[in-house]
Amino acid sequence: MSSECCLFQRIAKIHPGIKVIPYDPYLPISCRKPTFVTTMNFFSISDIENLTGIRAHTLRIWEQRYKLLNPKRKESKHRQYDNEDLKYILRIAFLYHSGYKISKIAGFSEEEIKKMALDTTSGKENYQVFVNQLTEASIDFDQSRYEKILHNLILHLGFEKTVTQILFPLLNKIGLLWMTDKVSPAQEHFASALVIKKILVAIDGVDKPPGNEGQRKVLLFAPEGEHHEIPLLFMQYLLKRNGVYFVYVGKNAHLDAIKDFCVQHNPTQLYCHLVTNLLSTDLNEYLKKISSVFPDKEIVFSGPQARKLDVMPSNIRVLKDAEAMLSFCNK
Repeated sequence: MSSECCLFQRIAKIHPGIKVIPYDPYLPISCRKPTFVTTMNFFSISDIENLTGIRAHTLRIWEQRYKLLNPKRKESKHRQYDNEDLKYILRIAFLYHSGYKISKIAGFSEEEIKKMALDTTSGKENYQVFVNQLTEASIDFDQSRYEKILHNLILHLGFEKTVTQILFPLLNKIGLLWMTDKVSPAQEHFASALVIKKILVAIDGVDKPPGNEGQRKVLLFAPEGEHHEIPLLFMQYLLKRNGVYFVYVGKNAHLDAIKDFCVQHNPTQLYCHLVTNLLSTDLNEYLKKISSVFPDKEIVFSGPQARKLDVMPSNIRVLKDAEAMLSFCNK
């Protein structure tokens, strides 16, 4: 019995509700036979629209006029796209946004489209191609390719620009896919772990400033319920590089733990970053509470949730973008 058959049997045993449908990944998408899918998680055409920036109406036209796509169908006849479809459409979308006419793209083979998407750059300030490349590598668990892309980006763009312009958008995209059950937690963790490794190496390469009395001292944490720590690790790097002393409490930090650290280290500022909003209380209420617990501290807050805040107490400072984060780190 082949290892592939054994794998399918193990999957079926562990997840009896999943119908495993093997297919040949090397067969061009235009030649794949559409399959009825009832239990697997696939992308809807709305998901594809949100992830590629190509309107659903346009995708349907491309399918009908140029035969570029051949999505599977649910029993309800609604279109369903798998991981291979997503990667293929991401490549087409990038070429289309880079100025190629769809009629010309339709004339290329799938392999030619892949090569062009990997080789094409549409201007030094357009980083979407790299976000797409890293997304593909994450979906495929291709560590070698992921690390090669990341290494080259850091070499040519520098570490900070790679993180703010490419890795943060990448993790937001992967997070969106995970939140909508379009990728597995393992795929999200795969992408995050490789980014964390790079940031930890960068942090270790910078000398930590001495913690002299009377100087600025920042306490870094993510609130209880927040398990994303990449932005906090990046902030560690920025503070070390700028000679600012800090103490790192970590992710999912309970308020009592923050109190204990404040007693021992007496920081001048508290910094927290929130990616998701999984707190047990309303975010505005949480920040008002922490403001009242530490009235003598400046509390600095950043993250995607920062744009949703109401008027805050006077000791709350909100950083709404990467530039504000970089400015905060200046000594």
